[in-house]
Amino acid sequence: MNIQFKKGALELCVLALLNKQDRYGYELVQKISDQIAISEGSVYPLLRRLKKEEYFTTYLQESQEGPSRKYYRLTEKGREHLEELMEEWKYFTKGVNHIIKEGVSDDKE
Repeated sequence: MNIQFKKGALELCVLALLNKQDRYGYELVQKISDQIAISEGSVYPLLRRLKKEEYFTTYLQESQEGPSRKYYRLTEKGREHLEELMEEWKYFTKGVNHIIKEGVSDDKE
């Protein structure tokens, strides 16, 4: 899949996954990569940027499987940003789907 498609959707995916529950970085990578082929290296810089923009906070939690894990928790500002991105995504995909349908319709005259 085109890398630019992935980059555009990755922020939306991260925020959507954090909307329902706090998650740690590797868990986010795994959840996303189950559906979209991504590398860890593309997620962690995004997490740092989104934290800097105050879309979520972080906290450490002990793990029984090794060192403490850094969890990410969506802030109210993050939820508002997610809502904006969802609206933009719906509008964008509706337009793209319309163009695709028009461009590949079976009604060739």
